[in-house]
Amino acid sequence: MRTRPGPPLPGEGPGPPARDTGLPPPAERGATVIPDRVVARIAAQAARTAQSRRGAVPPGRGGPARPGATAATRTGSVRLHLSLDLPYPTDIPHVCERIRHDVAERVAELTGLEVGEVTLTVRRLVSAAETGGRVG
Repeated sequence: MRTRPGPPLPGEGPGPPARDTGLPPPAERGATVIPDRVVARIAAQAARTAQSRRGAVPPGRGGPARPGATAATRTGSVRLHLSLDLPYPTDIPHVCERIRHDVAERVAELTGLEVGEVTLTVRRLVSAAETGGRVG
């Protein structure tokens, strides 16, 4: 006997009983696979955001080039390699560590992958004259 108000639950009341799809439970069906190039694009966008926030590099024309990224996924984890421009002068080790942390956190959040390693290459240092204004 039903005690709660509202529409009938599946398998209750008139109508056909709930369908059995014949599929195994979701946990046994497999895994979602995210291609490396998709993870790399996510990482590049996260690096762009971190670059502008942590490195004080404005994301406009005439400034630094867009960050590059590659990704290598294997059994639920990913290794990332980033290449980007940073302003001059800056505390390179500190800024790089913050960018690595931000990118790893964002990629893990969006993909569900464990980020095992993030390597970062500074392509060039961009002076204030190249960005069209003050840096830092």
